[in-house]
Amino acid sequence: MTVPTPEAPFGVDPQGRPYSDKSKVVAGVLQLFLGTFGAGRFYVGSTGVALGQLFTCGGLGLWALIDAILFFTSNDRTDKQGRVLRG
Repeated sequence: MTVPTPEAPFGVDPQGRPYSDKSKVVAGVLQLFLGTFGAGRFYVGSTGVALGQLFTCGGLGLWALIDAILFFTSNDRTDKQGRVLRG
């Protein structure tokens, strides 16, 4: 386990990238249930994508579902500052 620093208060991943204060599980659940409104994307700070999902109803649900699955399974999802989402 790494020691938190001011630059990475939640630690760093094995590649040395700092962890976000945001959780990929929370983002995935928000996207799964409220993805047609872009809730998971708003949560992680991807406002442009969130607005796209909002105005297309999450790609009629398909875009929202795929995005939720990617939040749950991917280890490379980042927040607005480029920090890796915590698991």
